[in-house]
Amino acid sequence: MLLLAACVLGLLSPLLVGRWPAGLLLHPWRWPLLIWVTLGLQVVAVEVPLPGVLAPVLHVLTYVVVVGFLWLNRSLDRIAVVAAGTASNGVTIALNGGVLPASADAVRAAALDPHLAFANSAVVAHPVLPWLGDVFAWPAPLPLANTFSVGDVLIAVGVVLVAWTGTCRLGRTPVRRAVAPDATGGGTTSPTAKLDGPSQR
Repeated sequence: MLLLAACVLGLLSPLLVGRWPAGLLLHPWRWPLLIWVTLGLQVVAVEVPLPGVLAPVLHVLTYVVVVGFLWLNRSLDRIAVVAAGTASNGVTIALNGGVLPASADAVRAAALDPHLAFANSAVVAHPVLPWLGDVFAWPAPLPLANTFSVGDVLIAVGVVLVAWTGTCRLGRTPVRRAVAPDATGGGTTSPTAKLDGPSQR
């Protein structure tokens, strides 16, 4: 929930200074349904009691889906930062049996319950790549107290960078570059125009 809140704030941050995230909103997103699939799988993995190793497998699968979505939309400026954070978390989770290893000190600072049936982050006996796990804490009694990782920081920073790509002042529309003809002179190279920044009207 902490990472989700940070991402939402990052997406809305341009609005706080009178700008709107034109590049983000006008980007021709491919397969946006994958985001909802990811959120659904996360809810099932964490909130629904599942037999055996199904919950850890679902947890890893959510990162596979996200990486696929980011790859499909890799043309968006600065989305590589989000991809780096996702890959960091995903690889670490896969190497630790479907759980992101957490620091015991961070868990205590965030006052988390270590006895949940399945936690997407937990203290493990012999963690692999522990420095990429949840080693930081947003401590209790702050709202949304939780642990977070280097990958989470990269994801949140990446979302802010993406949100600010191609921003325009509120009330202005982005100028789109003219679509150049193709090499044969018989058409256009693409029906999709690109953002060129805020209008000067």
